[in-house]
Amino acid sequence: MPTYTAPARDARFIINEVLDLASHGNLPGFESATSDIIDTVISEGGRFCAEVLAPLNRSGDEEGCVRHADGSVTTPAGFKDAYRQFTEAGWGTLSQPEEFGGQGMPHVLGFALEEFISSANQAFGMYPGLTNGAVSALLAKGSPEQQAMYLPKMISGEWSGTMNLTEPQCGTDLGLIRTKAEPQADGSYAITGTKIFISAGEHDLTENIIHLVLAKLPGAPDSTKGISLFVVPKFLLDENGNPGERNAVVCGSIEEKMGIHGNSTCLLNYDGAKGWLVGEENKGLAAMFIMMNAARLGVGIQGLSQAEVAYQNAVAYAKDRRQGRALTGPADTSAKADPILVHPDVRRMLMDAKAFTEGMRALCLWGALLVDLSHKGATEEDRKEADALIGLLTPVIKGYGTDKGFEVAVNMQQVFGGHGYIREWGMEQFVRDARIAQIYEGTNGIQAMDLCGRKLAQGGGAAIQAFFKLVGEECAAAKADEALAPFAEKLEKALGEQQAATMWFMQNAMQNPNHLGAGAHHYMTLMGIVTLGLMWLKMARVAQAKLAAGNEDYAFYQAKLLTARYFAERYLPDAGALRRKIEAGGEAMMGLDDEAFATAA
Repeated sequence: MPTYTAPARDARFIINEVLDLASHGNLPGFESATSDIIDTVISEGGRFCAEVLAPLNRSGDEEGCVRHADGSVTTPAGFKDAYRQFTEAGWGTLSQPEEFGGQGMPHVLGFALEEFISSANQAFGMYPGLTNGAVSALLAKGSPEQQAMYLPKMISGEWSGTMNLTEPQCGTDLGLIRTKAEPQADGSYAITGTKIFISAGEHDLTENIIHLVLAKLPGAPDSTKGISLFVVPKFLLDENGNPGERNAVVCGSIEEKMGIHGNSTCLLNYDGAKGWLVGEENKGLAAMFIMMNAARLGVGIQGLSQAEVAYQNAVAYAKDRRQGRALTGPADTSAKADPILVHPDVRRMLMDAKAFTEGMRALCLWGALLVDLSHKGATEEDRKEADALIGLLTPVIKGYGTDKGFEVAVNMQQVFGGHGYIREWGMEQFVRDARIAQIYEGTNGIQAMDLCGRKLAQGGGAAIQAFFKLVGEECAAAKADEALAPFAEKLEKALGEQQAATMWFMQNAMQNPNHLGAGAHHYMTLMGIVTLGLMWLKMARVAQAKLAAGNEDYAFYQAKLLTARYFAERYLPDAGALRRKIEAGGEAMMGLDDEAFATAA
C-alpha cells in the first residue's frame, strides 16, 4: 500500500530561507505569516493530508463516483467526511480575502498546502481547487452584489464552484461554443446548451455548486469576441440567500476516465437555466482567463504532486528491494543481494526525480509569491513586474511541470520493475492520475504556443527580458563564489542557449509561423530547465551559506548542494540540444502531404 509524508522540511526551507517570506512583512497580509504560523500551517496541513486524505486515495480510485437516475452524483466513501473536516479546519480559507471570510495570508502558504493535498489525493483536491478558481474570477469580475452573494459561502467551503468552457465540438477553439444566453425580463439570462469535461460538476460534498459558464448572447459576434460569462447556481437562492429551487442544470453522465476516478467529471445539460452576467457582455473570455490562469498554476502543482508521492514510494522500495550486487562489489556482505538503490540506473531515475521535485517546488512557491506581489507589491512598478513575470511563467509551470511530472511518475513506476505494473503496489495510479495534468486547462501544446506566440512578445518582450536579466544577475553574483561558480557557469550557458533560441524566433517566425509552432514545445522545455536552474542556484546559495556558518542540519544542506550539482550536470546540458531542435525550423515537420501519414497496406 502506498504511503505519503508531506515534505514539510523542504517547504519550510524554500519559504523561510530561499524566498525569505519574512522580508515582505511590511506588505498587506504578510504580517500575519510569522515563522510560527508558517510552521503550524505546514506541519498541521501536512499531517491532515497524510492522515485524512491519503488513506482515501486508493479506495477513491477503486470506487469512483456514481451517477444516479435523478442526475445526482455521490463521491467515494469517506470523501464527504474528509471534506467536512477540511472545511471545519479552514484549510480552504488560508489565502482568501478577509472581507469574505478568508484568512488573508499569502498565496505562498496556500500553494504549499495545495501541493500536499494533491500528493495525498489529487481527485479530492480538485473539489476545493476548482472552487478557488471560481472565487478568483468572481473577485476580479463579479459585481459587489454577486461577490456578497456567493463568495462567503464559497470561501468557507459550504458551496463549491466550477468552470464550464468545453463543449462536444470545441475545447481549445472556444469561438465555436453553441451555448446560448437569452435575456429575461428580470435581468437574468436563460442558459441553454451542453458542457462536457466539467470537473466537480455534480457531487454530494456541498449544499450548492456555483457554475461559471461561457455562453453567447443573441447577435453576439461569432468568435471569441462574442463570448460572455455567467454565474449559474445549481440551486437558486431564496430571499435569505439560501439554496432554494433547483435550477435547470443536470448532470447527464459522468466520464469513465483513465484516472482521477474520485473526482466527478460531468456532462452538464443546461435547459433554460437561470444565470446572471459576470462582468461585461462579450468579454467573458477575459474573465474566464483569470480563473484559467489560477487553475493552470494549480495543475502545475499537480505535476509536482504526483511526481513527489511516486518518488517517496520509489525511494522506500529501492531501499528495501534486493537484486544483484553493486558494480563496485557487494555493498552488504551479510546478504545474498544488495538493495537496488546501489545500482546507478536506479539512482539515475531517483536523482532525476529529486532534482525535479525540489526544483519544481521552489518554482511553484516563487510563482505564488509573484501572485502575491502582483496584488500587494509596495509600488505600482513592483506589481506590474511581478504580474508580467508570473504571466510569463504560468505556461512553463503548467506545461513543463506536468510533462516532467508525468515522466517522473513513470520512472518511479519503473523503479518497481514488474511490481510497478501490478495494481496492488499503487504506482500505476500515480501514473494514471498524473496523465490528465498534461491535458486539461489547456493542453501542453497550447501552453507552449501561449508562451511562444503571446507571452514572449507581450509588452514588447519586457517580461522575457526581465527574466533574462534576473537569471543573468544571479549567475554573475554566484560566479564570484568559488563554490557556486561551476553551477553558475553552466546555468549561464543554458541561459545563452535560451536567449539565442528567442532571437531565432524573432528573426524567423514572422516569415513562417510554422517555425514558431514547430519549436514551441522545445522552447517551453528549454525555459523550464533554465527556470529550475535559477531555483537550484538560489537554493544552492542558501545551502552553501548555511554550511559555511556551521549549521547543525549538515545533511540537509549538503544534499541540496549535491542535488544542485546533479541538476547542473544532467539537466542543463539539454539546453543546447533543445536550441538546435528549435533552429531546425518547421520545414521537415510540415513538409509531408496529408496522405503520406497513412500506413501503406
